[in-house]
Amino acid sequence: MHSPPHQHGHTPHQARSVALHRAAVIELLAPLLAQGRTGTLALRDALGKGLAQDVMAPLNLPPFANSQMDGFAVNSLDVPDGGAELPVVVPVPAGAVPAALDRGTAAPIMTGAMIPAGADAVVPVERAVPDRFPAPRETTTVWLPATAAGTFVRSAGSDIAAGERALAAGTFLGPAQLGLLAALGIAEVTVRRPVTVLLVTTGDEVVEPGQPLPAGKIYDSNGTLLESAMRQAGLAVVRTAIASDDPDEFRALLRSHAGTVDLIVTTGGVSKGAYEVVRQAMEGQATEFLHVAMQPGGPQGIGTFDGVPFLGFPGNPVSCLVSFEMFLRPVLAELFGAPAPRIPVRARLGHSLSSPEHKHQVRRGTFQGDGTVRLEGGESSHLMHALAGSNALVHVPVGVSALAEGDEVEVWML
Repeated sequence: MHSPPHQHGHTPHQARSVALHRAAVIELLAPLLAQGRTGTLALRDALGKGLAQDVMAPLNLPPFANSQMDGFAVNSLDVPDGGAELPVVVPVPAGAVPAALDRGTAAPIMTGAMIPAGADAVVPVERAVPDRFPAPRETTTVWLPATAAGTFVRSAGSDIAAGERALAAGTFLGPAQLGLLAALGIAEVTVRRPVTVLLVTTGDEVVEPGQPLPAGKIYDSNGTLLESAMRQAGLAVVRTAIASDDPDEFRALLRSHAGTVDLIVTTGGVSKGAYEVVRQAMEGQATEFLHVAMQPGGPQGIGTFDGVPFLGFPGNPVSCLVSFEMFLRPVLAELFGAPAPRIPVRARLGHSLSSPEHKHQVRRGTFQGDGTVRLEGGESSHLMHALAGSNALVHVPVGVSALAEGDEVEVWML
């Protein structure tokens, strides 16, 4: 068996830490980043993608000084302490290029309209006397209070100046980021191409949903669970039928897809039992099977199959989802900018818990509006109903064996 390139502080009898295993997954997938896997998309098609290269601002934003309020454009020198009464001149609507403002006058101006040359401040209409704009063709004056230069004026480039970096490579493109690009007049963006994953569920004991359920069999939830999580994270997923427990058939299945995918992910068959098909099929490949100090999701496989990156997740449903959330999803976010990373939230436990001190425990929970989190179900990794009733993963780090009600924990919102 070839030695895999991922042996980060691990021996056959020692569990690998979560951090070291995540580092191994980064090392495994980093070569995909170096392959120039990019494409250009219209903004409307780039939602949820990772930006492939820095974007520099081609213009100032805003491109010209404009009014922050509906009000009167003035030269601040014409409105001294105590205020002044000024004649009202032609109004400035949004989208117009106004004439220069004569000294000693006030021009009605709309929000977003260009500040006339000669003006350096805006007085909101509600501070004027009278507190309204004059009717069309009405000749009038307005009393305005003292105002300082720059008041309620958005200067050109005050948001971002031309030539500055607008977005960094690796940025997740959400609505706000795409809105910024649109404001800069950019219609297309270069993004990272999604990783294509071959997802293989194993086990002679599992049956596809919708089929008759013979005695001793269970329905496969892993395929739907992981495929949904992967698609939600922006991956392109190729899902096979349930693989048999025959190693030769399993290898043939992988090889039938190996030339068209970037990554192989399997569920089940990675423990030390007698019928662990994934372990058997990987004989002679650059893979290793090990235990990570995590509950659930301890058994893991990692390496390459015929040169294609491979991750083997455990077969219990909660274990395989936790494996995805702990290892694959954050690594994709770090390397490719997508999906968006899970933001850690601090929460207070709604009740006490215990945890194996030598493992990083991940529990299902419901984060509530008062800042507390309630655990759903127990520690077992088959409790799909508890998972479906959860909106968060609750993290109990290595070295902690018990927490009391009210203690703080880190929570990842799902």
